[in-house]
Formats: sequence, C-alpha cells, structure tokens
Amino acid sequence: MYERVLIPLDGSEVAESILPFAEKVAGPLDAEVVLLRVVEPVSPVEAMGAAGVAIPDTLFLRELAAKDYLTALAKGLETKGLRVRTALRVGTPAAEIVAAAADEKADLIAMTTHGRSGFRRVLFGSVAESVLRSAEVPVLMMRMAVKAAPVEG
Repeated sequence: MYERVLIPLDGSEVAESILPFAEKVAGPLDAEVVLLRVVEPVSPVEAMGAAGVAIPDTLFLRELAAKDYLTALAKGLETKGLRVRTALRVGTPAAEIVAAAADEKADLIAMTTHGRSGFRRVLFGSVAESVLRSAEVPVLMMRMAVKAAPVEG
C-alpha cells in the first residue's frame, strides 16, 4: 500500500483542500505525509524594487515564508496523529513536484487542481496536468473549483 504521500501546496485554500484526504486516508494507513511547497525563482522584474534598486533577498524571503507556512500546516496534522515532514524546492512547480516525488520516494502524489478551463487554462497552464503526465507514481487529483468573486451591482 502507500507508505509515503507527497502533497504539493501552493499556499491557496484550494490546494489545502486535499489535507482532509491526508487525515482520513494516510492517517489510518500510517503513511508518512510529505508537504511540499515549490517557490518559483525570482524574475528580474521582481528583483528590482519600485525605485529600480535591486532587492537581493526576495527569494530568501519567499523561502522563509514558505517554510513558516509548511511548518504551521505540519503541526496541525501532527496534532491529529499523522507522521508529517516538509520539503521546500525552488524551480518550476510541475517539474519540482515530479522530482520531489522521486527524491522523497513517494508512493503517491495527492493534489488538487484549480479547475481552470478555456482561456484561463491556456493563459495559466495546468501544473496538475503536467504532474499527471510526467509523474512515475500514481497521482490522486481532486478538482476544486475556484470561487468566483461576488459581482457587485
């Protein structure tokens, strides 16, 4: 059965909606849960401040925030009796998720998809679809619709 489940998270509520799976499935199986956050590299535009001054710590600050985020989620799952580790990687999300699954020796990748379609999917791409196509282990994917912003009128 599954001994190690990799759960990629992007910081969104949609991504976190996979966590009850960890509680209900990985917990009773005593599978270890590896929470993964991929931080994308800093673009040249982001590396420059509003005044055109280089901000060298942008990536470091992102990594620090990602570590804090993962630690908080891991503690919450640990209080429910799950075995949890965290992993942080820098790079392109889909490629890093697949690489992390191999490096962590995961038996399963469990993740959500934002449920984008049409133009939004073309514009933003689909990390989940790329993972599904290139992963060498099973991928459990839950489709979660992005909440629409209320229309004011």
